[in-house]
Amino acid sequence: MTMTEAPQATRRLSTSKAMVEAIAQEMERDPSVFYLGEDVGAYGGIFSSTTGLLDRFGPERIIDTPISETAFIGLGIGAAVEGMRPIVEVMFTDFMGVCLDQLYNHMAKIHFESGGNVKVPMVVTMAAGGGYSDGAQHSQCLWGTFAHLPGMKVVVPSNPADAKGLMTSAIRDDSPVVYIFHKGIMGLAWMAKNPRNVDEVPEGEHVVPLGKANVVRTGSDVTVVTLSLSVHHALDVAEKLAPEGIDVEVLDLRSLVPLDREAILESVGKTGRLVVVDEDYQSFGVSGEVVATITDHDPGMLRVPVKRVAVPDVPIPYAHDLEYAVLPRHDRIEAAIRASV
Repeated sequence: MTMTEAPQATRRLSTSKAMVEAIAQEMERDPSVFYLGEDVGAYGGIFSSTTGLLDRFGPERIIDTPISETAFIGLGIGAAVEGMRPIVEVMFTDFMGVCLDQLYNHMAKIHFESGGNVKVPMVVTMAAGGGYSDGAQHSQCLWGTFAHLPGMKVVVPSNPADAKGLMTSAIRDDSPVVYIFHKGIMGLAWMAKNPRNVDEVPEGEHVVPLGKANVVRTGSDVTVVTLSLSVHHALDVAEKLAPEGIDVEVLDLRSLVPLDREAILESVGKTGRLVVVDEDYQSFGVSGEVVATITDHDPGMLRVPVKRVAVPDVPIPYAHDLEYAVLPRHDRIEAAIRASV
């Protein structure tokens, strides 16, 4: 008789609730896990990333901090090297600048500088992304900057189930992990709706391995490699183009470090066409690295030149129309796909 594993029960959760569930389950499992940052206690995180955790775990494990990113990132690093597993929220990825020394010269380098003897098992969470007229200092993604700096892993979920599974993996990892969530995927009532922001999420333990991309839509004509909110835009465009006979494959990277290059090569090897969509800046970033993955391996895989849809090298405008003009939204993605096929 063949024994099959029973399917795991699921519920429909928003991305923010899925993240909170992962954090709570890991805090229950491991007493060394704690969370700190600005407005993460009674307020529950400005993007609902910690809602309810203070009542459940108390102020010794859900810690509101002063507005001093350098100080509380340093606190997290110290706790991590002493055996704790802190989760530290920087609120906006744009604020990395005020604590970059702690992140890059300490958190990311201690393991190397100690000859591998000291681990730094901490997670740094932060919100990213535009589309809400938050201005030039609150709308960047910057995950490419973190990916460029060696010594830390970088994960970027696009949906509720991955948000839970990647958070679980990040907390358990012995390396520092930067966990970046786009404001537009959180499923918050006061932000623009995205129908996929609420979806099925497994109950109990759910682990998504770091460094494994996911084909969220199979296709034969063109590959769209993307991440975060842009996954949803790419899926919307793919569904629109399908009746015209344009079959789009959408690959969600999920992790930038490690980067699943094999998944990129496999998909482009099938379609022969590549569109890269990234809400980070175009120059010196993720889109160029994805393209180099193909050209370093075999440029002959490509039937046509690659199309890149990213943010041009300008600050994100505040004015809504101007902001939408620079973001990689549906119209620009569709035009790139049509030009490729």
